[in-house]
Amino acid sequence: MSYNRYSDFLKNKFGQKVYKVTLNQALTCPNRDGNCGEGGCTYCGEKGVGFETEDEKLSLKMQLENNINVISKKYNAKKFIAYFQNYSNTYTSLENFSRMLQQIEDPRIVAVSISTRPDCINDQYLAILKDFETKTGYSVCVELGLQTVNYHTLKKINRGHSLAEFIDAVLKIQRYGFETVVHLILNLPWDNMDDVIECAKIISALNLTYVKLHALYLVKNTIMAEQFLNGEFKLISVEEYKKRVITFLRYLKEDIVIQRIIGRVPEDYAVFANWGISWWKIHDEIIEEMEVNNFKQGDLCDYLNGKALKNKVFE
Repeated sequence: MSYNRYSDFLKNKFGQKVYKVTLNQALTCPNRDGNCGEGGCTYCGEKGVGFETEDEKLSLKMQLENNINVISKKYNAKKFIAYFQNYSNTYTSLENFSRMLQQIEDPRIVAVSISTRPDCINDQYLAILKDFETKTGYSVCVELGLQTVNYHTLKKINRGHSLAEFIDAVLKIQRYGFETVVHLILNLPWDNMDDVIECAKIISALNLTYVKLHALYLVKNTIMAEQFLNGEFKLISVEEYKKRVITFLRYLKEDIVIQRIIGRVPEDYAVFANWGISWWKIHDEIIEEMEVNNFKQGDLCDYLNGKALKNKVFE
């Protein structure tokens, strides 16, 4: 395989295929309620990213059971990851955070993944996660939205934090021994290939566990969708997106696991999504191009541990 694929990693780690079950709570984020910003990220819709999650009014236990039943029947699955997906799951009281975790204890669960923002990470929540890990034996992963390392672009999309908060969160999470995921959008309209390469370098230097790549989709009735419809920016072509993904992978450390190289969203929700092309087709074309050219993840990762210095000056 031309890149370090998540499904293979999970199978090696747990001895069989493992599936994520998404969980949805009635939460929000500090970039919506005025705590660190107003209005949220310009691309974020009213549903956050939870287009395929269960109704937040259902208990977590019920959501877990419903999802496990569906996936078990469809894939004959036996082991699962409880994925707190939507909004900022550490942007809640410590008491509620503990209660969330207690509700997903189940012998079929082998890991828990907590999606949140870099500025919603602190030692109190991580200590609760550590106690939970010790009690259950579950593997713990924290997923952080970053989207880009370009701090100018972060401001344009009203992200509400800078690169510094992300780095601080990653280092803190790693001190507790948890796995880390970063979410990245490689075709934000104000980024170029230099940003893509720098992004791969920073993620590699920080030694994150996983990466999730997304192509930008524009959800109806969002600020960014309106900007696009008003002609305030243009999006790169699908060919350029594929080129960016391949370049990113080549500069990324080979041992970092890739959970996704392109995302998807129901077309009914979006004014733009994946150039009107099936996500799996774009995925397969990326893989094909890498294989034809003998490109591999990490084959351009020659900049860490002093490797950028090409010639020895001193003996």
